[in-house]
Amino acid sequence: MNPSLSSALFARAQRCIPGGVNSPVRAWRAVGGEPLFLSRGKGCVVWDVDGRSYVDYVGSWGPLILGHAHPEVLRAIHDAMRDGTTFGAPTAAEVAFAEKVCGVVPSVELLRLTSSGTEATMALLRVARAYTRRSRVIKFDGCYHGHVDALLVQAGSGAATLSIPDSAGVPDAVAQATLVARFNDLASVEQCFQRFPGEIAAVIVEPIVGNMGVIPPKPGFLEGLAEVCRREGALLIFDEVMTGFRVAWGGAQVRYSLTPDLSSFGKVIGGGMPLAAFGGRREIMELVAPLGPVYHAGTLSGNPLAVAAGLRTLELLENAGTYERLEELGQRLEEGLEEAIAEAKLTACVNRVGSMWTVFFGVAQVANADDARQCDRDFFRRWFHGMLEEGFYLPPSPFEAAFLSLAHTEAEIDATVAAAKRVLRRLSSG
Repeated sequence: MNPSLSSALFARAQRCIPGGVNSPVRAWRAVGGEPLFLSRGKGCVVWDVDGRSYVDYVGSWGPLILGHAHPEVLRAIHDAMRDGTTFGAPTAAEVAFAEKVCGVVPSVELLRLTSSGTEATMALLRVARAYTRRSRVIKFDGCYHGHVDALLVQAGSGAATLSIPDSAGVPDAVAQATLVARFNDLASVEQCFQRFPGEIAAVIVEPIVGNMGVIPPKPGFLEGLAEVCRREGALLIFDEVMTGFRVAWGGAQVRYSLTPDLSSFGKVIGGGMPLAAFGGRREIMELVAPLGPVYHAGTLSGNPLAVAAGLRTLELLENAGTYERLEELGQRLEEGLEEAIAEAKLTACVNRVGSMWTVFFGVAQVANADDARQCDRDFFRRWFHGMLEEGFYLPPSPFEAAFLSLAHTEAEIDATVAAAKRVLRRLSSG
């Protein structure tokens, strides 16, 4: 049963906001019921407008790797705010931020700041096409790269949740320039290059898929992509909006020791504020205005408050043991959930990389979008509501990643596992 204030707010919202939400998956269409309206968060806990608390595994969809309302991040924002909220001019902080990222991510020699991950990936496609003087792009079924026209083709995330593989309003000519391959299947990539030799500008990929639920790359898959791109003269783009500084200090490309030509970043690098970035090899990024002919601009790009939050977050993540701690917590949760699944005698799998995780019900393994679509969505719906009743806030879709933060402890993990056992036992018994 939905809290009364959330219900009242949702009714009001539907009168003035499309669907009552400002991002589709928030509408809970995949799980039914009405969305909770949250009022505050602290550490790994959030409270709804009726005062009910939940252990949070959404983390604002990934940015809050330090947890909600981290005091040092808040202090950085407050300190920056005292000097003004925006200038539309260069600031020292954005230089320090770019230096930090370029110093950590080997593939990034030049970095341009933006306000959203969508903006960053949109710019990357433009840069890649300008550099290669080609027009076609390969993406992967189930990967979501923001609501960019050219990339809303067989997308994951909210598009998958709503069973809308493409978006109305995207011209056919734009969609036709996008080729779709199968994640973890190099042969499908080779087929695209064979079909359109000399026409493909870039391959864009989430190195760890997070928008069809978490799907890790098979050994050799990303390395194979890099080799195919080098051979064919196409650029390799890593969309690390979700994985950047989430799965390792520097992101998936550092975790897997790979060097893409271009990369996008977001979420964690903003520390909970609207901040994203794109970057890559100097010779490619020098095409971006004002150095080159590829136009990109943004009034709030490098916003002082967002940069302050992001820079302080990165400084805190640089502490020794950060990612080892996240791995320990993730492994504890994964093993506990697998034990709960086994005790309930269910068919399901837990996909996890570091602090990103997803439980897929009704399938024994998930390695691509086709596998993910075979999951039991109705069982997930009941699982979601069961865990919510127990006081645990999970992503309201079977096709979204859940996230751990450094604010979670063994106590929350063990309580989550205990609740999962109760819920799955109840659901499996009818």
